[in-house]
Amino acid sequence: MNQSSYDISEIKEKLIYYILNVLRTEPDPSDDRLKEIISDVISIEKTTLTLSLEEKRTLALSVFNSLRRLDVIEPLMEDPTITEIMVNGPDKVFYEKAGKLFKSDIKFKDAESLKTVISCFFANRNRPLNEANPIADLRLPDGSRANCVLPPVAPDGPIVTIRKFTGISHDIVTLIRQGFISEEAARFLCDCVRNKKTIFLCGGTGSGKTTFLNTLSSFIPSDERVVTIEDSAELNLQGIENLVRMESRLPGPDGNGEVNIGMMIRAALRMRPDRIIVGEVRGNESADMMHALNTGHRGSLSTAHANSCLEMLERLTGMVMAGSSLPYNAIMAQLSMGIDIMIHITRDKTGQRYVDEICAVLPTKGKDFNLKYLFKSNGGGVFEREVDTKTLQEISSYQG
Repeated sequence: MNQSSYDISEIKEKLIYYILNVLRTEPDPSDDRLKEIISDVISIEKTTLTLSLEEKRTLALSVFNSLRRLDVIEPLMEDPTITEIMVNGPDKVFYEKAGKLFKSDIKFKDAESLKTVISCFFANRNRPLNEANPIADLRLPDGSRANCVLPPVAPDGPIVTIRKFTGISHDIVTLIRQGFISEEAARFLCDCVRNKKTIFLCGGTGSGKTTFLNTLSSFIPSDERVVTIEDSAELNLQGIENLVRMESRLPGPDGNGEVNIGMMIRAALRMRPDRIIVGEVRGNESADMMHALNTGHRGSLSTAHANSCLEMLERLTGMVMAGSSLPYNAIMAQLSMGIDIMIHITRDKTGQRYVDEICAVLPTKGKDFNLKYLFKSNGGGVFEREVDTKTLQEISSYQG
């Protein structure tokens, strides 16, 4: 290069300053128009005269990424093999690839530069992110999810976590081949979906709950009316013509206009659904979900975070109690009647994801949940059936 990287960095800062001045008279240009403005500024700026054409193109892209994208980590966003990006301050960038974490050599100039990039990125999508609102979530146009936390909540600098939407739709055969689930267990769950068994998936963050929910939903009969409810639209149901999709909305700057999962579940009950699929339950909306499961909407699917099937039922009971006036025993009984199958998914230390437990939820016994383990992993990659074939057929059969 004709100039040092330090000089290029200084040139980039000057260009951004000039471009922001131009944008005062054109505050909301399209991406194509912004690229034109950047190109025009670079062509007349004296400090860029000694740069080659290729260097000017690289500089233009870098400036555009700073103003509209995620600056130096944009290459990670464009890499289809990377599934998650974690920025723990300006000089600590990590990413997940093939289930394993790696540290990147990419760095931002300083914490202030990172804060400016992130603030612009969220502002371009009408999401407030500032000292008054230091924590924000955002769904990107490609389906990826971004979360950001600013100082002083994050004392080491802005924190950004991006769960990328890869667009890869795994079918059940692929998951069997990858060791995610055994063929016998997969066949059992497919029968459960077809026969309108209500299924609840649980596991840790990034364990593959949404991926498996998408896969199981492919076995829903195509003539049914399905309503999906999500915080961020990630489900990609195929082959269902009568499909209604709803996504939550955050409150506006004035605190009004929020649409949460509980509100959408109540609205879904008036839409004549055959099934309701809730992307994730995590709070008081669990009471609305329980009501839906016990009012004729069998065959529903949902996910939540938990360390085991039993823990998930206990957590659900607590969440329902927070949003309902029913006593503990009544909530336990209704959950046991409303949920047929529990699935726990785990991710081990090597990054391998697999189904860990599959349980049938039976009527409660006293003050305890009654789970029958159908399939269980021994922790060493072996997934074994816990009951006989006749029992599996009885549990998965259609019961009207």
